[in-house]
Amino acid sequence: MRTAVPASSSVITPLRPGLSRPDGEDLRLVVTDMDGTLLDGEGRVPRGLAQVVTRLRSRGIVFCPASGRQLANLRQTLGPLVAGSAIIAENGTIVLDGDRELFRDTISRQEAVTVVETVRRLAGPGAGLDVGAVVATPHVAYVERADERFLAQVDTYYASREVVPDLMELPLDDVLKVAVHDFVDAERLSAPHLAAAAPRLQAVVSGLHWTDLMPASASKGRALAVLQQRLGVTSAQTAVFGDYLNDLTLFDQAGMTFAMANAYPDILAAARFRAPAHTEAGVLRVLEELLGPVQAA
Repeated sequence: MRTAVPASSSVITPLRPGLSRPDGEDLRLVVTDMDGTLLDGEGRVPRGLAQVVTRLRSRGIVFCPASGRQLANLRQTLGPLVAGSAIIAENGTIVLDGDRELFRDTISRQEAVTVVETVRRLAGPGAGLDVGAVVATPHVAYVERADERFLAQVDTYYASREVVPDLMELPLDDVLKVAVHDFVDAERLSAPHLAAAAPRLQAVVSGLHWTDLMPASASKGRALAVLQQRLGVTSAQTAVFGDYLNDLTLFDQAGMTFAMANAYPDILAAARFRAPAHTEAGVLRVLEELLGPVQAA
């Protein structure tokens, strides 16, 4: 039997005056971002997560990733941990509970064309930015930039992808978002141009190198609200973990909000609690503390 963690050694740090440490007694839903949050510095699932998810399920608590990653990628990366469970993918543009799709939000063909044309212009001789576009549909991600350097970045987040000669030749009638990779600095260089070119879309910076051009109404927070309604779970019964700007809307839907120690300043400002960094298995350690000591058989 493992001994209880003394309060003085808690891994949960309140970020507001007067906040007491959550006890997890009424926890029903755990939602976590992936990169910079759940996964370690090498992009790996933390050792011991399977045991923690098993404990969550034994108590009727749902474990749900909420990521800018593709649905197929999340299933590949997490495997049995999300089999038959809830998933929020593509920055909230698609939500599933098991095999049932709860919600999908798409952009128009013209909006997709505008983004692709803008990426081509930014990569051209005038601007000279090192960028590439990924057209994300529910089942396949399409790219036209085919150099190995770019594809290596795409393959980190998209398990199902296809290189095509010309993105404009696609039907573009079921596009969740167009993700744009900037090899230098998305927020500073390419994101402002993309936002200006497609003002009816959201330009969501989801990491140092990625901007997602997605429906104005879509967000991880909206997706979480749909899932909570489906599960009959309240915000007070929900814990969320995040590290970057695309996680902000999740915090509006949860009572237990955790920013990773490595989080963007705006995330730290929005959260109620701080978790250890993703390189220190912060999500895993907080969940272990909320669940309490393992009982002897």
